[in-house]
Amino acid sequence: MIAKKIQINSFGKPEVMQLVEHELPVLNDHEVLIRQTAVGFNYLDLSQRAGHMYKLNLPSGLGHEAAGVIEAVGKEVADFVVGERVAYMNAPIGAYANYRNIPAEKLVKIPDNISDAQAASILFKGLTAQYLVNKTYPVKRGDIVLIHAAAGNVGQILCSWAKSLGAYVIGSVTSEARFDIAKDAGCDMVIDQSKEDWHLQLLNDLDGKKVNVVFDSVGKDTFMKSLDCIKKFGTMIIYGASSGPAPAIDPEILNQKGCLYLTRPSVFAHNATTDELRSNAKQLFEAFAAGYIKLNNINQFKLEDIVNVHNEIEARKISGSIVFIP
Repeated sequence: MIAKKIQINSFGKPEVMQLVEHELPVLNDHEVLIRQTAVGFNYLDLSQRAGHMYKLNLPSGLGHEAAGVIEAVGKEVADFVVGERVAYMNAPIGAYANYRNIPAEKLVKIPDNISDAQAASILFKGLTAQYLVNKTYPVKRGDIVLIHAAAGNVGQILCSWAKSLGAYVIGSVTSEARFDIAKDAGCDMVIDQSKEDWHLQLLNDLDGKKVNVVFDSVGKDTFMKSLDCIKKFGTMIIYGASSGPAPAIDPEILNQKGCLYLTRPSVFAHNATTDELRSNAKQLFEAFAAGYIKLNNINQFKLEDIVNVHNEIEARKISGSIVFIP
């Protein structure tokens, strides 16, 4: 079967991506053939395309998540049937495609109340939020939480989910133009992280209090100042590095700042087994159905337009979730 996919033969700007035709391998006994109806975008895609994070072996596909309809099943597949809607987020890289053979163990079924575009938009990002607020630091009523990049796609899910769990949510953004996005996502307080003294302003606004936990996907620009905002025995969570890797620190600093806990978790580790993936996805979909997760507009683009879309994303001309339609 001839299929189409996005391929890169070198790292660099969006123009390195090419839409190519290829012969789809013969379906093995433990795989299903998926006709993909929506492909999710994540900022990790930009970094991997440029050769910065989790460097790929070339030539390579791109993309981690997609949703679609099962067209065929392998002989040993018992959990799925032709016609079912499914999604995945790590199966492996190469989601920018119209058809794919995917190991059945990597799939989750899409509930009837969630569209394919919604599933492709929230699975990777939602599972990130799921482990952060339920496992890495189980957020509870009365907690004060600081969420960096609160207006981003993961940040918005984190804010709304933490708020639903009873936390007082503080979101940081990089411009006043993004204040309303963070507020709509559930933030009780929004701060401008682009200001040099944002951490001092935060402590002043909290009137002597500090936060229980910081969820930080920014890294280099926010890490050290965030430590000053955390209460004694609090938790610092680094789960991304949009501004660059967080600096290495002497563990003694954590002691001096209040015997703080520091961790660097990953969505892949938390969903490494089939049971973990499906259990976590079930909790995510239930949270979505309950209204804990708010989805703003989902921008839909043709897969053929991916070069232009990546350029516009990097120029900050597109906000909200993004999916590609093969």
